[in-house]
Amino acid sequence: MNILIVKLSAIGDVIHTLPSLSVLRKLYPDAHITWVIEEDSSDIIEGHPCLDRIIISRRKGWLKNLKRLYEVRETIGEMKSFVATLRDRKYDLVVDFHGLLKSSLIVFLSGGRRKLGYDSIQELSGLFLGEKIHEDMNKHAVDRYLDLPRHLGADIGKPEFAIHIGEENRNRIDNLLKENGISMDAPFVSVNPVAFWDTKLWEDDKFARLCDRITEELKMKVVFTGGRNRETVDRIRSLMKFPSVDLTGKTTLRDLAYLYKLSDLIITTDSGPMHVSAAVGTPTVALFGPTDPARTGPYGEGHTVIRRNLPCSPCFLKKCETKKCMKEISVEDVFQAVKKALH
Repeated sequence: MNILIVKLSAIGDVIHTLPSLSVLRKLYPDAHITWVIEEDSSDIIEGHPCLDRIIISRRKGWLKNLKRLYEVRETIGEMKSFVATLRDRKYDLVVDFHGLLKSSLIVFLSGGRRKLGYDSIQELSGLFLGEKIHEDMNKHAVDRYLDLPRHLGADIGKPEFAIHIGEENRNRIDNLLKENGISMDAPFVSVNPVAFWDTKLWEDDKFARLCDRITEELKMKVVFTGGRNRETVDRIRSLMKFPSVDLTGKTTLRDLAYLYKLSDLIITTDSGPMHVSAAVGTPTVALFGPTDPARTGPYGEGHTVIRRNLPCSPCFLKKCETKKCMKEISVEDVFQAVKKALH
């Protein structure tokens, strides 16, 4: 049996789909399972024990090249190669966990026999599906995705978030920590202050004061993580009185998973790294504003969500003049949550 999973992005959404992959493997132990994913999120599923193949879509790069009329022939060639690879197996089951137009096109191009997804009108995502289930948006995304294998007859059990951490990931993080004066038995807190939405950000000066208190009062080192957005971390560190470690842009996703596994605690905005932290089981203090933690908060036990229950929240807006929901979170609020989580 050949199975195709379609979940293209983003990091958090891909992590939320990992339990469904494990359940599908248990339901179909002898199946060949392929996952189509976009390049930015692909590292998180590399080497996964339940996967037989990964097909990477470079959709963003292709669209960018075609829009700029840059390397058009090569880009079209890559797109044709992608479709050929997608169709080199006859899929008995295609499961669309994404539910958008870009994923439904892949479902269509796959030529799969049984096509399962959500009964959604969003971007005409259900256009090419032969089998649809109701998407309960009141559930957490992990449980919502598990409804698809449940529909197939799977016994769900406790969700499993398997992330393959290889020797190269361990060595890279061990060396980075050693280079920055953190021994393997030293306690440290990892901090992710960045997010893609402006409305999800907490003030830089508050992060600086919080991290100084952790360093001074709790006697723990602070390690900053993040992707390509170095400016935010640079500003926060410049406002701090005490030294910290900056690993921004120095880790892959699986490196980050191992780093978070070694951490005593993670402090983070609502972002992809928050879900990496929850997946590896490290206690997480998550700051929420415009989004709903009941739907996309850190999954599992031992995590703390800090938010203000304002009448306008959750609004799911990426732009806001006041950003009141985040600004009303105080340093003391977060510091007390950190102390409680650590003890």
